[in-house]
Amino acid sequence: MTVAALVTAPLEPDADEARELLLDELSKLEYAQAQPTWFDLLTQAIVEWFAGLQFGGGAGFPLGALLVALALVVAAVLVALLVYGLPRWRRRSSLAPDLFGEQDGRTARELRRDAAAAAARNDWAAAIADRYRAIARSLDERTLVALLPGTTAHAVARQGARAFPDAASELEAAADLFDGVRYLDHEGTREGYESVRALDDRLAAATPVLANDASSSLAGAVPR
Repeated sequence: MTVAALVTAPLEPDADEARELLLDELSKLEYAQAQPTWFDLLTQAIVEWFAGLQFGGGAGFPLGALLVALALVVAAVLVALLVYGLPRWRRRSSLAPDLFGEQDGRTARELRRDAAAAAARNDWAAAIADRYRAIARSLDERTLVALLPGTTAHAVARQGARAFPDAASELEAAADLFDGVRYLDHEGTREGYESVRALDDRLAAATPVLANDASSSLAGAVPR
């Protein structure tokens, strides 16, 4: 109680006066700030609940531990739903639906088939575009590049060059051809398509440098 309150308080207050003096004093800002928040109370309740759990010492997995694990899983799921919302299920979970700014869920095999069909009708622009998409999708399926919304053709070329450094210049050239037919209205040529097709075939049959490095590291770690 402050000095001012003591001075103004009667020397011998009755019960009602004492209660009023106490309520007036506790209503002051410094006392309100010292009160526990709802989060403090919730945390304390959780701690007391954990402390009250009885873990059995017998054989088998303790029931209390199972309940705790289940509660943690449920809490994590609820938090994830609140933060991120419901997940959007993909028709192909392993493939990104966005491919160079378009909703395209075709596999590398399907893109190669469509590119060949376009080449058969002399539609070289479509053939080049789909064959370069096949390169990007194939590298994504092999987890050598990450196809995210906004990923460009040249970004795929740079990522692909990390796994296939010998093909870096060819990947950049293929990305130029893709950008030309996709964004600059180039008609494309048979030669351009054949170069992209040959690059795709070569990369599909090649072993990435990353895998070779990992194998070499493991081999070096084996005691002789």
